[in-house]
Order: sequence, then C-alpha cells, then structure tokens
Amino acid sequence: MTERGRRWMARDAHEFRVGPSRLRWDGQALVVDIDEIAVPWPHRVRGRVRLVPQALSRFVTALDAGGRHRWGPIAPCSRVEVEFEQPALRWQGHAYLDSNEGDEPIDRPFRHWDWARATLGDGSTAVIYDVRPREGDDRVIAQRFAPDGSAHAFEAPPRHALPRTAWRLPRTMRSEPQAPARLVQSLEDTPFYARATVASTMLGQATVAMHETLDLPRVVSLPVRLMLPWRMPRRP
Repeated sequence: MTERGRRWMARDAHEFRVGPSRLRWDGQALVVDIDEIAVPWPHRVRGRVRLVPQALSRFVTALDAGGRHRWGPIAPCSRVEVEFEQPALRWQGHAYLDSNEGDEPIDRPFRHWDWARATLGDGSTAVIYDVRPREGDDRVIAQRFAPDGSAHAFEAPPRHALPRTAWRLPRTMRSEPQAPARLVQSLEDTPFYARATVASTMLGQATVAMHETLDLPRVVSLPVRLMLPWRMPRRP
C-alpha cells in the first residue's frame, strides 16, 4: 500500500483510481485491480480481487456517543475471487465489505477496539464491534446480517482475553462462556494493529472469526509515526 496525494487520484461514476490501482463496479461485482510495489523489500504486487455480494446492506450506526464516527457493512455476505500474477496466488471463499467514516481524526474519541466477524451456518454474518472510548462507557455493537442484507441485533457474549501480540498489544474476543475464545492464526502483527483468525462461539455456533485489534494511542505515537514510511511509502 502506498499513500498518495490528490494528483494521483481520479473518480467518476464507474471507477476510483489511486495511482496504478483502481476499483470499479462491473454490474455484478466490485473489481479491484492492484498494481503496487511492496516494501521494505521491493517486489511487484499485481493482481485482481473480485467481490460478489449476495445483497447490499443499508445498516449504519455510530461508533461514538456524539455520532461523529460511523460504521456500516456494504456487503456483509459475499464471495471473493482472488487472482494474482505476482505473487502467484489464486483462491476464493467467503468475503465481507464494510465502511468506516468520521468527521474528525480517529484517535480523538477512541482508545482501543476489538472487532470480529464470522460466517454462520445459514450463510449469515455475525459482527461484533467492541469499542473502548477515551471517555464514557464502552460501546458494543453486535449485529447479524442475513444474506438478503437485513440486520438483526443480538446480545454480545462476554469478553475473553487473547494472548498479547509480539508487540505486546492486548486483545480480547467475545465468546459464549462455555467456549472461551482461542487464537488460531496470527495474520498481521504491527505496533498498533493486529489481525488474526480466532475460534469462538457466537449465537450457539462454533465459528472461526476474522478478528482485528486497533490501539489508537499507539497509532499517533512518535515511534509509530517514524516507522510508518518504511511500511507505507508516500507520494505527494
């Protein structure tokens, strides 16, 4: 991923371009063409991701008490087809697409969050957003999205501690008491963000969820700001 300035971007009714990469809707799927150079060891990353939604969702909710930050899944129940030339990769499976937006920098209201989504046996998707703000009570959003795009709230189960990351980032996962959450595989481990697959039980079903943890004070800390250009180059 490369951070690029305005001159590298273009958007119209059909596609959104960022440098040599682009997103477009072909009538049935969101098609993402990627052509980038990876860092810190330069190599080409070139390929296509095609996301096919079963339906689109209109669900949107605030993440903070003031409503300045909002989240909503665009296509919570989808299929993905991945074909890369460099590196040579090809696979397909369940997919999920959502959107976050805010009217202020994300580190102002939030301290930490854990997020997880899992595909259930009937094809629906369960999502738990476990948000810890800088001030006030924690906010927990638990929604089940049906394949037709409709949303239904459910009661989130208790938190369970997961092992800290290699960068000592604390993380938790909500799972029903009879089946505490268990780390399956770490996928990404950075000073402020971690992604993993986690075994848990949601709505009475054993699942393997995609899980992420974000620590906002670390995002804006000086050491992380100094490290970011080595991981994410910038082109004004």
